[in-house]
Amino acid sequence: MKIRRNDLVEVIAGKDKGKRGRVLRVLTEEKRLLVEHVMVVKKTVRPNPQRNIKGGVTDQENPIQVSNVMLVCNSCGPVRVGYQIEGDTKVRVCRKCGQPIATKQK
Repeated sequence: MKIRRNDLVEVIAGKDKGKRGRVLRVLTEEKRLLVEHVMVVKKTVRPNPQRNIKGGVTDQENPIQVSNVMLVCNSCGPVRVGYQIEGDTKVRVCRKCGQPIATKQK
């Protein structure tokens, strides 16, 4: 997949269209992503005193299809991703400006 953990992405389709968020988790087999503050649903949770979990209704992110998000370049905005080989490494680059896309750190 061209999108990795901690990348900044923008939703291009669905109910959260236009929202931006950081990728929390990549589910490669299902071709889905968990994106921060995107596809938030309510989930009921049972109390578990052993794990110190209170019961009730909580908000949780649902996975979103990879085809519904685009990677965000620092200078261009949402872009498609290309690859270039620099020395012995394969680097992701922006298709608009050609700049390498660095993974955003926490």
